[in-house]
Amino acid sequence: MSKAQTKAERLQFTEEARKIVEQLSLEEKVSLMSGNIDIQGIPPEKISEVLGGMLASEADHYNVRPYAAGGLERFGIPPMNFCDGPRGVVCDNGKTTCFPVSMARGASFDPELEEEIGHAIGRETRAYGGNLFAGVCINMPYNPGWGRSQESYGEETNHIGAMGAALVRGVQAEDVMACVKHFAFNNMENARFKVSVTCDQRTEKEVYLPHFKDCIDAGAASVMSSYNRYNGVQCGHHHYLLKEVLKRDWDFDGFVMSDFCWGVKDTVEAANGGQDMEMLWTLEFGKKLVQAVRDGFVPEAVVDEAALRIVRTILAFDRGHKEYDMSVVGCQAHIDLARRAAREGITLVKNEGMLPLDRTKVKKIAVIGHLADKPNIGDYGSSRVRPAYVVTPLEGLRKATDAEILYADGKDLEEARKAAEAADAVVFVVGYNHDDEGEFVAVDDADNYLGAAGGDRKKSLGLHEEDIALLREVGPVNRNSTAVLIGGNMIMMTEWIDAVSSVLMAYYPGMEGGNVIAEILFGDVNPSGKLPFVVPVRESDLPYVDWEATDQYYEYYHGYTRLEKKGVAPLIPYGFGLSYTTFDIAKPQVDTEGAELVVRTEVSNTGSRDGAEVVQVYVGYGHSAVDRPVKQLSGFKRVEVPAGGTCPVEIRIPLEKLRYYEPSTRTWILEDMEYPVYVGSSEAEADQKCVTVHLK
Repeated sequence: MSKAQTKAERLQFTEEARKIVEQLSLEEKVSLMSGNIDIQGIPPEKISEVLGGMLASEADHYNVRPYAAGGLERFGIPPMNFCDGPRGVVCDNGKTTCFPVSMARGASFDPELEEEIGHAIGRETRAYGGNLFAGVCINMPYNPGWGRSQESYGEETNHIGAMGAALVRGVQAEDVMACVKHFAFNNMENARFKVSVTCDQRTEKEVYLPHFKDCIDAGAASVMSSYNRYNGVQCGHHHYLLKEVLKRDWDFDGFVMSDFCWGVKDTVEAANGGQDMEMLWTLEFGKKLVQAVRDGFVPEAVVDEAALRIVRTILAFDRGHKEYDMSVVGCQAHIDLARRAAREGITLVKNEGMLPLDRTKVKKIAVIGHLADKPNIGDYGSSRVRPAYVVTPLEGLRKATDAEILYADGKDLEEARKAAEAADAVVFVVGYNHDDEGEFVAVDDADNYLGAAGGDRKKSLGLHEEDIALLREVGPVNRNSTAVLIGGNMIMMTEWIDAVSSVLMAYYPGMEGGNVIAEILFGDVNPSGKLPFVVPVRESDLPYVDWEATDQYYEYYHGYTRLEKKGVAPLIPYGFGLSYTTFDIAKPQVDTEGAELVVRTEVSNTGSRDGAEVVQVYVGYGHSAVDRPVKQLSGFKRVEVPAGGTCPVEIRIPLEKLRYYEPSTRTWILEDMEYPVYVGSSEAEADQKCVTVHLK
């Protein structure tokens, strides 16, 4: 374990950091608090031009090398060297490992694997000269149309918190600071610079903040504030979020940095509000902050605290840190890990006997869809990674079989129909790419900032009309047809799902994705992913969002909890995923031990193939005195079970996770009542077994 992974270990550097800070001039202390690109004095109308030239050219793309902030050479303290993420390290030598996007990794429901990925990312960050990885993105989509939701793990707070905390532990075990983002309520892309999100206090405390606290409790060293406003206040200036919640209530010991370039709008408000570091550049801090202190608008004690937090954290991670050379970047071990992540995450949603394909019988395969032949690993925003290669679905299938491959891009329906008729099996590859969803910067904020279309899915949560027509008209031509879906979050299926025999949700599966899609289609790998989101029958079953709004209200319910509360059946339930084998989860036993709810059960593999199952525990609140979800995911465990074997499972849930927040008394309450505990393979009642426990 890294010596700096826990808060207690980092606090040992407090006195040394304090002695250093006491020797610094005001200017030196302030110099720690912003990026080392000073643009003060550049006319405002020229800033976008400067930024575009600095970040967007192919010769020198965004974060091609770590971005530095601060540093104290005379004390031997290096700067904070920033590397973005989360599907890998954005710094680039043309061979960086590209993992599946976080949403795909969320579908693995495997925190142990995510921690391993954190180790790999930490090693590659250090190899590039970085000491901070800003790729722990845990914003929870209020609506799956959010363009950057591919960077997070799903729609459920407890699941996101567990996966994010695992990434934090893995990254920091390699002496790399993990930065958790974007704090908070950053769930809209196109309007992120102007929208003010509002919600009631129970929604804030129970729905949108717990996963951030999970990552802080796991020891995260840094937090990035977000562009949006919360209750009318800029999140980068937000005294309540940054100083009261994060630093006081959660006792966060690290430092807060702003989201890049426009995360700080006002020198005084940001400094007094708890912002410790302005990134990527020096614009509102620097000389302006020095003057604000001298004029009495910002107490020097505020600067002292920020400097102490920054120096202490860097000392803890830098002293005797692990070192790696470029041989670890894109190494075979990391590529193998990326392939494993795709294997565990890709989710079989429907299978009417078509899969797995039989190599002895399938001699001709029609591969249809323009995305089949394109490298497609996610958006082109700040998370973009440039690996040495990307295996497309078409390439993966060609390598996996000696069968004849008939490829059609799907634009000509008659051509596609003929290919389907001539084949023994059909594989459609449909969905999205970086132009459909991802990070977005409006032209009036920064011309050519990142050079991507992206943004929120404003028109529809379904496939493009041409893809729907392709599936509906060509899918029924051949009964052995499967749709492989590419995308960063939920894709509506109602219009076309009956036209194909099977559906595979591949997300953006990373550099090895094409190989893994083929492995699953042919049964070389048994699918085991579970949907980290619900698929509704109608888009209207989900909360409405105006993606261009200046004000957006978040309700208490979203996703599967909203559907259950309204009594609306989903098309595909949250946590659902098929396998090529079958499992039986025994009736669980539930006890309390100290401050934990302990669920024990056994999982039996009743089929003929080795496989993995995700045991999911949902706690019900039907007896609550206040409005609460029908039930909510509270714990989960992924287990590998050999064919014919049985595996014991124990899941421990902190009782504090079962409390609700009472705004009138500002307290958390564990109700004295009977709690139904549902244990199964998804959130659907048909997939669960229920026992009750009395808690008080």
